[in-house]
Amino acid sequence: FIFGRCDGENMCVINASNHTGNPFNHSNQCTNPQTWKQMESLVREGHVVELRRRLCSRMTFGTAGLRAEMSAGFACINDLTVIQSTQGMYKYLAKYVPDLKTRGLVVGFDTRAQTSSGCTSERLARLTAAVMLCKDVPVYLFSTYVPTPFVPYAVMKYGAAAGVMITASHNRKEDNGYKVYWHNGAQISSPHDKEILRCIEESSEPWPGSWNEDLVESSRLRRDPLEDVCRSYMEELNTICFHRELNTMSPLKFVHSSFHGVGHNYVQRAFQQFGFPPPIPVPEQKDPDPDFSTVSCPNPEEGESVLELSLRLAEREEARIVVATDPDADPVKCMFTGNELAALLGWWMLFNWKEAHPDPADTERVYMLATTVSSKILKAFARIEGFHFEETLPGFKWIGNRIHELTKTGKEVIFSFEESIGFLCGNMVLDKDGVSTAAVVAEMAAYLHTKNLSMNQQLINIYEIYGYHISRTSYVICNDPPTIHRIFSRLRNSGGSGVYPESCGDYCITHIRDVTTGYDSSQPDKKCVLPLSRNSQMVTFTFQNGIVATLRTSGTEPKIKYYTEFCAAPGERDISSLEEELRKVTAALVEEFLEPEKNNLLHRSV
Repeated sequence: FIFGRCDGENMCVINASNHTGNPFNHSNQCTNPQTWKQMESLVREGHVVELRRRLCSRMTFGTAGLRAEMSAGFACINDLTVIQSTQGMYKYLAKYVPDLKTRGLVVGFDTRAQTSSGCTSERLARLTAAVMLCKDVPVYLFSTYVPTPFVPYAVMKYGAAAGVMITASHNRKEDNGYKVYWHNGAQISSPHDKEILRCIEESSEPWPGSWNEDLVESSRLRRDPLEDVCRSYMEELNTICFHRELNTMSPLKFVHSSFHGVGHNYVQRAFQQFGFPPPIPVPEQKDPDPDFSTVSCPNPEEGESVLELSLRLAEREEARIVVATDPDADPVKCMFTGNELAALLGWWMLFNWKEAHPDPADTERVYMLATTVSSKILKAFARIEGFHFEETLPGFKWIGNRIHELTKTGKEVIFSFEESIGFLCGNMVLDKDGVSTAAVVAEMAAYLHTKNLSMNQQLINIYEIYGYHISRTSYVICNDPPTIHRIFSRLRNSGGSGVYPESCGDYCITHIRDVTTGYDSSQPDKKCVLPLSRNSQMVTFTFQNGIVATLRTSGTEPKIKYYTEFCAAPGERDISSLEEELRKVTAALVEEFLEPEKNNLLHRSV
């Protein structure tokens, strides 16, 4: 069988009749026996469609880097594709970073592993390091698993040329990923991502030294930054700790789950840095487990169904607050939605900033950021308090790069978030940070406790001042890309070619923004203010009743996500009617625009 262009300039040729063809089309490309056996089996059994899926496309950079299942094939994460990706990285960096061989590369990894493919995050990180070391590029390779924020932190601390984190965050256990940071400490965005992909295609043949993991032990260019980075990071947490003395006296107890990932040791240290005793760990989820054996999915965003062990422990220990970090400890969850926790954290960071800067004129240089699918609560804060608020496209790579740009001009970004429980208090890293946020949440709860307030009561206080912001966020699963294309094509041509819908159910649509095509009906020139995002689907509808709804495809999973929010004016208190209106619009949006039954979409199961 011949399956189109699979590997840059090479055709993928598989001889299924005598089973002797090399599935990778190069005699020395793949040395991993497990992935080699997978390909041989697929060829022998004649699984043409699956072979085409794996071999006739490559991974592309989404909202969080390269991410795919750990398996054989160019469309998957495996030893070979990680080596190819790092060779492409080297080629790009060598061209655009003249002092690459003095600045070096930072490499970190989480605790994911899979027996069937022989892939572990640690092995993939070591191969990443080997590629650079064989080209005499210094590598800061962590000696053990670390939270994702440690990699961008180390990039900035050492002035490295770039960083790579091997992680799939909260994806299913079969997945892994390759997350790339530029030398500014933010995730790469265009044009770097496209140029690196081009360099990957031009660097598909593994170099002689690329498989040499022994370089990690033998090369003088390899350095372990673990203790240095951990010490420095914990000390710098003092910049967002405002009431340490109060923390030391707090009677509150906290429960923490690390969801079988990397977070336990680091969250314990962060709490101690803030003056708290270590949080009570969920024993069944404290240690790394690549099978995530106690949860249906390793994503704390799913709420109570995956936090059952944490809630039981909190009840036994009489702990007031539960915090959960996902497997790579970049997002953090407590018993609020991402939008609700953002309202609390945004208020908290502004409150403490104003305490330290009593001159109202200082507010002019303050910014808060959020992704465009997140709640508009920070916009309401800014409108009343006088600071600046900006939206970005979904994905913390956009937030991180915008923070970098604003900081260069003397602005101060004190809080940023995305609704999928990704938060950044301050700007000590340019990515979401669950470790620091967990400690900040604890301090906020301890302070509110001294005022006889719970976090829930304070959230109501915030809504009373700035207006209730009621949101609904969920998703459907679609494993068929043509179906996704058909759904969004229908939306863009519902009233004829290029004519978007004017209503949804009984609700009139007043504005439509489509960042995939660059259309925005609310702008005089009908063009989006946000950058185009042609590699993903995202359409936003503004309804006459004030509800804003967005449909978008996930950049990391086979999901169509939907977001709806009702932003009430300050003083409007008829919450039940607002919630009912939002429920009806959300239901109409899903049934009419996504047509789950017709398109065989799977509803959220937890």
